[in-house]
Amino acid sequence: MLSLPGQPHWNCEGVSRREWLRVGGLGAFGLSLPRLLSARALAAPAPPAVARSSFGRARSCIVLFMFGAPAHQDLWDLKPHAPSGIRGEFQPIPSSVPDVFVGEHLPKLAQRVHEFAQIRSVTHLDNTHTVAMHHMLTGRRHVRPATNPQNAPDDFPCFGAVVNHEERKRNRRPQSPHPGAQSLPAAISLNAPANQVSANNHIFPGFFAGFLGGGYDPMFVPQNANAADFRPLPPVDSASRLLSRQALLSHVEQELSRVERTKAVRELTGEYAKAFDVLTTPEVRRAFALEDEAVETRDAYGRTPFGQGCLLARRLVERGAPLVTVNWERDDAYWDTHAKNFIDLKGKLCPNLDQGFSTLLDDLKQRCLLDDTLVVWLGEFGRTPQINANAGRDHWAACNTVLLAGAGIAGGAVYGSSDRLAAYPASNAVTPDDLAATVYHLLGIDREQTLYDPLGRPWPLCQGEPVWDIIG
Repeated sequence: MLSLPGQPHWNCEGVSRREWLRVGGLGAFGLSLPRLLSARALAAPAPPAVARSSFGRARSCIVLFMFGAPAHQDLWDLKPHAPSGIRGEFQPIPSSVPDVFVGEHLPKLAQRVHEFAQIRSVTHLDNTHTVAMHHMLTGRRHVRPATNPQNAPDDFPCFGAVVNHEERKRNRRPQSPHPGAQSLPAAISLNAPANQVSANNHIFPGFFAGFLGGGYDPMFVPQNANAADFRPLPPVDSASRLLSRQALLSHVEQELSRVERTKAVRELTGEYAKAFDVLTTPEVRRAFALEDEAVETRDAYGRTPFGQGCLLARRLVERGAPLVTVNWERDDAYWDTHAKNFIDLKGKLCPNLDQGFSTLLDDLKQRCLLDDTLVVWLGEFGRTPQINANAGRDHWAACNTVLLAGAGIAGGAVYGSSDRLAAYPASNAVTPDDLAATVYHLLGIDREQTLYDPLGRPWPLCQGEPVWDIIG
């Protein structure tokens, strides 16, 4: 059994510098994370010919964000030959791909491994939930990484905000056969963590538009999609009355045009226009009507916020929404398993994930949507190799597993590897910047473009490189 000298100190505020350096000895052959990343950067190949053919292959993207961070070594990257204090209680089971194994409590996903690629070497430096979320959901490390920040106006914009920005810049959206598709918000975020508060009114960064401004925030739908009274859009008792208010707003805008209109005012009026579209377009309201789905379909996804969120995501991308994020509901069963890791994974977390995610893949494929829908499954970091005294695993940013499916992704591929303890990348390290580059490339967004903050300072959209080896 491997043990670490001294008293470990991991908690939800991260890990101390001393602790980080001390456990660094777990790395394969003593190779440190900075050296791994440096070697990886020097070895990065030039973009292959596939870069041209794959650009913009995804019409839509579904991001499945596992709030709290799953234990990668208990789901995807099991180490059955590691010491007992590392390997955990679960056994690997065969999958639909020869010689690829996953955790025993994901039997449905095991039979669909041929549909998605696994990146088992995702790595970054931040062991605190907030800054780690920001990095994974924006592709940019937080400007104050040594803190536990709230959402702030100088954050880097999330994927959904960039999609909103891109659509307004282009002033168009790819054509969809569904009526009212142009009125759907470009970016929609489902379930509570995206704009919910945690302890002490702490609003998480990484889900918002940051320096682009609130007018580029995704549309948030925090309600439980499994609730009987799920109605994310307010009722419109009188369309004519609403339209008369729109006419009044137009008159006010004309008056405002006589004076200098600030960026905030421009964003506000743009959001009002989008709100009118959302509220008055029947097809948009119908997109959120989960009650229109067959009972058997809803049951197949699972009667949970995550399961019904996956179903709603399918309905939205089917109707032309470019990016939908399904957040794992912040409730008593989320992935921050500092204690009872194996009990909660087995009884609460894995069955919900296995059912919802596998049904989403099947449904997208059966509806001929998987070829042009990118699905990204990720958390904010991994979990510690060492099992703690509470039968839990703590925060571990040095290694993690991320899954991608659809839009030409090489199903069944396993890219990168971790060391024998699932502690550090042993080959092909991938950063959140690289994941963002992959997402933007497949969505047809120029990752080399520059964004500007309110002070006019330039910010490269992305500093990573797409993971070319898994892009077919």
